[in-house]
Amino acid sequence: MVQGIRAGNLILAPSLAFAAGLLHAAALAAPWDKQPHGWMQLLALGVLAALLRSAPSARRGAVLAWIFSTSWLCGTFWWMYVAMSVYAGLPAALSAFAVFCLAAVLSGYYALAGAFFVALQPRSPGGAALLFAAVWLFAELARGVWFTGFGWGAAAYAHIDGLARFARYVGAYGVAFLVALIASLVAFWVRAPHRRAQTGMPLAAAALASIMAWMPGAFTQTNGDLRVALLQGNIAQDVKFQPGTGVVDALRWYGEQLAAATASLVVAPETAIPLLPQDLPPGYWKELQGLYAQREQAALFGIPLHGADGGYTNSVVGFKPGPMAPGDNAAYRYDKHHLVPFGEFIPPFFRWFTDMMNIPLGDFDRGALGPPSFAWQGQRLAPNICYEDLFGEELVQRFTDPATSPTIFVNVSNIGWFGNTVAIDQHLNISRMRALEFERPFIRATNTGDTVIIDHEARVTHALPRHTRGVLLGEVQGRTGITPYAWWASRFGLWPLWVLVATVVAGAVIARRSPPARAP
Repeated sequence: MVQGIRAGNLILAPSLAFAAGLLHAAALAAPWDKQPHGWMQLLALGVLAALLRSAPSARRGAVLAWIFSTSWLCGTFWWMYVAMSVYAGLPAALSAFAVFCLAAVLSGYYALAGAFFVALQPRSPGGAALLFAAVWLFAELARGVWFTGFGWGAAAYAHIDGLARFARYVGAYGVAFLVALIASLVAFWVRAPHRRAQTGMPLAAAALASIMAWMPGAFTQTNGDLRVALLQGNIAQDVKFQPGTGVVDALRWYGEQLAAATASLVVAPETAIPLLPQDLPPGYWKELQGLYAQREQAALFGIPLHGADGGYTNSVVGFKPGPMAPGDNAAYRYDKHHLVPFGEFIPPFFRWFTDMMNIPLGDFDRGALGPPSFAWQGQRLAPNICYEDLFGEELVQRFTDPATSPTIFVNVSNIGWFGNTVAIDQHLNISRMRALEFERPFIRATNTGDTVIIDHEARVTHALPRHTRGVLLGEVQGRTGITPYAWWASRFGLWPLWVLVATVVAGAVIARRSPPARAP
C-alpha cells in the first residue's frame, strides 16, 4: 500500500502518516487489552520510513514526520486532558489545545529528523535504514533529555515483552535505535527492486535471532528476600487535598495501615500523608515515629516537607528502628529531583497558565540527584517519585559505586490525576523497562494503581486491582551486580548514543558529497 502512495501526494501521504501515528500510540497500550504490541510499533514506524524514503524534498519529509509524531504523541498522552479539564479546572477546549501544543512542539524533533533523513539518505537500503535509525534515535534522545525532558511513550516501551531484552545492554534509547533499524530495513526491503537487497533481509533476521539466543540470562545475583506491604488508598483526586474530606480520610486510613502492618517494609504512595509534619493533628507524627523506633519494621511513605531554601519538597520519608539525630523528622529523606512542569514547578513565562489551574502544592524545590539509598535488612532501597522512573539516565547514576548501588527500586506515585486511563498501563511499562535495564526489582505503591511488585526480569509477580483500596503483601528479591547498560551509562551518560548518531549522520554527509564511483 505504502509503495503505491508517493509521499508527495498532498492528501493520501499525510493521511497515512496520521493513521500510522495513531497506530504507534496504540502499540504502547492497546485500547482493547491495555497491553503493548511490538509488531504494531514496527508496522507504524515502517510506514513512516517508507513515506520518508519516497519524499520529494526535505521539507516534505519534515511535514510527514511532524504529522506522524503529533498524531502519535496526542494519542499517547491524551490523558493529560483529564488532569487539566477535570481536576485542574481548565476549560475543555483549552485543555485539549494544551495537549495538542505540547505534542506539536515535541514533534519538532521528529520533523528535524525527517528532514535530515530525506536530505541525506543513501541509495542502498541498508545505508538508508542505518541513517533512519540514527535520526530516530536523535529525536528520541532530544525529546527525552533536552530542556526538562519528556520521553513518555517512547518507541522502546512497545517492546517490553520482546526486543526490550536488549535494554540491559543498550537501555531504552538503544532499543529505540534497534526497532527503528528493523522497521526501516523491512520497509526498504519490501520496496527494494534488486535481488541482492531482497536476500539481505533474511540474513539480518537470522543474525538478530542468533544474537538473542546467545544473550546471557542475567548479569546480577540474588541478595535475599524482603517481605513488603504496599498501600493503595484509592482516594479520589478531586477530594485528596480537601481538608474536610480527602485529607481526613488519608490521615486515618494510612495511619491505621502504617500502624497495623506486619511486613518487614511498609510503603505508602506519593503524598499519602498530604500535609506538612507541623500541620498534622497533634501527636500524629510523633506516634508514627515512636511505632517504628521500637519495631523490627521500616516504612517509606510520601509526604510534602519543607526544603532547605524555605520552600517545599515532594518527598519520601523513611522510618526504621534506632535513634535519630536531634532535630531530624525521620531516619531517611528523599526529595524528588525531576519535577513535573506546571504541576510541580512553573516554567519561565508560564506563570499565567499555572495560575489558571487548581493544583495544590504546585511549586516545589528540586532535590539532589542520586542520594544514598535507604538501608534495611541487607537491602538498599532507592526511592523515586511519580514519573522519575521515566528517566533511566538519572536513575543509573546510583550505580557509579557498586558497593552502594540499589538492590531494590521503590516507586511511589499518584496517577489519580489521570483517572482510569492508559496512563496507568503506560507508567507500569516504564517501571518494567527500568527493571530490565538494571536487572533490579521495582516495588510500586500508588494511590489508584498500578500497585505491583515487579521482578528483575520485568515480570509482575504481585498486583492489586486498580481503583480499589487495599494492601498488597508479597516477597521481593533484591539483586546485586551490574548490567552492561548500567555500567557504561553510569560512567559516560548517554554520550555513546549521541556519538553513534553523530557518526552515522557524518558518514551520510560524507557519502553524499563524495562523487559516485565510475564504472571501469
